[in-house]
Amino acid sequence: MHRPSMRRIGIAALAALLLLASSLFAQDKRPLVYVAPIDGIIDLGLAPFVQRVLDEAVQAGAVAVVLEINTFGGRVDAAVQIRDALINSPMRSIAFVNKRAISAGALIALASTDIVMASGSTIGAATPVNIGQGGEKAEPVGEKTVSSVRKEFRATAESRKRAPLLAEAMVDADVEIEGVIEKGKLLTLTTEEALKHKLVSISADSIEAALEQLGLGQPELRRARPNWAENVVRFLTHPVLSSLLITLAMLGIILEMRTPGFGVPGMIGIASLALFFGGHWLVQLAGWEELLLGFIGIVLLVLEVLVIPGFGVAGVLGIVAIVSSLVLSLVGPGFSTAFMLAAAGRVVLALLVAVLASLVLLRFVPRLPFGRQLVLSEGLAAAEGFASAPESDLQWLGKSGRATSPLRPAGIAEIDGQRVDVVSDGDHIEAGQVIKVTRVDGNRVVVHQLPHNHKED
Repeated sequence: MHRPSMRRIGIAALAALLLLASSLFAQDKRPLVYVAPIDGIIDLGLAPFVQRVLDEAVQAGAVAVVLEINTFGGRVDAAVQIRDALINSPMRSIAFVNKRAISAGALIALASTDIVMASGSTIGAATPVNIGQGGEKAEPVGEKTVSSVRKEFRATAESRKRAPLLAEAMVDADVEIEGVIEKGKLLTLTTEEALKHKLVSISADSIEAALEQLGLGQPELRRARPNWAENVVRFLTHPVLSSLLITLAMLGIILEMRTPGFGVPGMIGIASLALFFGGHWLVQLAGWEELLLGFIGIVLLVLEVLVIPGFGVAGVLGIVAIVSSLVLSLVGPGFSTAFMLAAAGRVVLALLVAVLASLVLLRFVPRLPFGRQLVLSEGLAAAEGFASAPESDLQWLGKSGRATSPLRPAGIAEIDGQRVDVVSDGDHIEAGQVIKVTRVDGNRVVVHQLPHNHKED
């Protein structure tokens, strides 16, 4: 009887020790809270980052996600994506407005479960505007777009049990709230005003103080940052860089069409298009439809340059297809007519810049000092071991004929009733124009266009 009793006592003591250890461990383990920054321009690359943080917080068993907001705003469609992610996530979200949540930042704050504002902060002023082209001043959008964004703010406020009129007054200057904002002005609230009108939960000057006031004690803070891939996507989809990529792509295509063979301009154009579509693909702006439309446009231009004589329907359709694919890749789902026109303006502006740049490069670069280094200008005498032009080509020197295909710059001409491979001296020559052979460089028969009233020899 003595041994079984001692065994029971030992088992009970071990169980008590294990229970005490687990209790101490549970007390030592603090709740987990993720912290994600929402600063700078709100762009489409920010939405995947917020979604990733919310998903990671759910998987890690965190009790909340804090969005530290300090922004003047950005793209409305990007803010709507973040808004949807916050509302659809089971994770408690806390918007900590540290200085300002303006425009799109206000929508993100309204979509959070709790709003906390640091002293001296502001929230509101969310009327949508069109970004001006080429440094022009931003202009307000039409009533249709304002109405859409106003209802987006109202629905967001209603989903979080906040005053919907306050949210609407941030977007539409026609909304009047007695004692708060008069008609004709947009609503922007300071910290004290937001507390007074019960738009925010509490005021705190640090995340730790905010969490303690919200009843979360002193949790473990895990600060999240965009990873390298998300940073690359944000970089590629930045409005300035995306416009630059469009310009480089169009410039490469134009130069490749004006020069024989496939070289550096074509590679630059394809690489720029790949970066543009790749970045917008990752933020779910460009889909298979836009990629297919752009590919069809490139194929049509290739056919126009290499197969079909002249510049006709295929070339026009190719340009339209490429421009359309670029415009559609700049707008998100549910876009307004005004936003579509703004995107089209960006693409057209980039195309015009590319055309002007190509004209400058084709005309002036060969005359510059560094440009001359790219062109062989020294004579290669036969006495030095160099072969001169074939005798059969020298017979065309000084003779005139007619271009039977477009010269861009290479093409076909008919001289003395014979078909001759020729190259223009830089200018584009349409089929049917009268030309004259000015020189023969090796195997190249160089021609220039004669006036329209000039007849063949």
